[in-house]
Amino acid sequence: MADQVGEKARRRAARAHVGEYHERELAALLEHVREGFARLDAGELDAFELDDLIHRYKRSARALWKFCNLGRPETVVWMLEDEQQRGEAIDWWAAGEPRRR
Repeated sequence: MADQVGEKARRRAARAHVGEYHERELAALLEHVREGFARLDAGELDAFELDDLIHRYKRSARALWKFCNLGRPETVVWMLEDEQQRGEAIDWWAAGEPRRR
């Protein structure tokens, strides 16, 4: 019985960790959109360029969502810890870059 309680607590902690990571990375992606609107207001981008930026945000956010929902949250936590130990981080903005034809 105590083993089940410990397992539930580990799963709950893993879900919380993945949720916090997802929210933090999503906020970073949204910052690109915020900057895009500022650049539009400053005349540095036109509406079509901002539209492209928003589409890239959507692709990036989708890639992030897929990663955070790969399966068991414990697996995602393990992948994040492995990434951190190697000193690497997934660049979610780059993940949304359009494919070259």
